[in-house]
Amino acid sequence: MLRIAVVAAGMAMLFGGIAATGYGSDLAWWLLVSGGLLLVGTLGERVLYKRLESRSPGGNWVKTSERFVDPETGKIVDVFYNPATGERQYVALGEKEPR
Repeated sequence: MLRIAVVAAGMAMLFGGIAATGYGSDLAWWLLVSGGLLLVGTLGERVLYKRLESRSPGGNWVKTSERFVDPETGKIVDVFYNPATGERQYVALGEKEPR
């Protein structure tokens, strides 16, 4: 829900910046840059952060000693590593962190 609001705000700023350039406003560049940064940052987040898997990967994957609590779901997450590719995979355990 928050992601949708931030994307909408970024788009509104971009369109506002485009409209402001037509009027020769000094605010135009600020709106264009800020709106663009909001959009790139919010949409780029999906590329940078991997989603959590529900089960352990098979094959050449090795479980690391890393374990953390996912701030979004509150679930404990194990980290797996593929030595052949260097890729990492995050697997959420069924239980949540005890309070």
